Amino acid sequence: MMIEDMLADLGYKSVSSAATVDKALALIATQAFDVAMLDVNLNGKDSHPVAEALSSRGIRFFYATGNTAQSLREGHAGRPLLRKPFRQEDLTAILGRLQGQGPSSPR
Repeated sequence: MMIEDMLADLGYKSVSSAATVDKALALIATQAFDVAMLDVNLNGKDSHPVAEALSSRGIRFFYATGNTAQSLREGHAGRPLLRKPFRQEDLTAILGRLQGQGPSSPR
């Protein structure tokens, strides 16, 4: 909820969240996203299937994690990384960087 509050403070009007891989995949299949924030671990499961789904749909995303960068999967290790805990300024910077880019290329 803290992240949702940060995003609301930044002016984002529509924010969806998913605590599980299945919920995230269902959201990706049914909604359009400008950008996504993805934790490496969703409710104890590796989020790699979510990263693949986002990438295949050309949705820009970044990782937000307390884990090491070594946790990131091959093919996505170059994605921007926001280390937890983070400040609103850090979130603002990474979102600004991603929104300044065109759609992500499927890998």
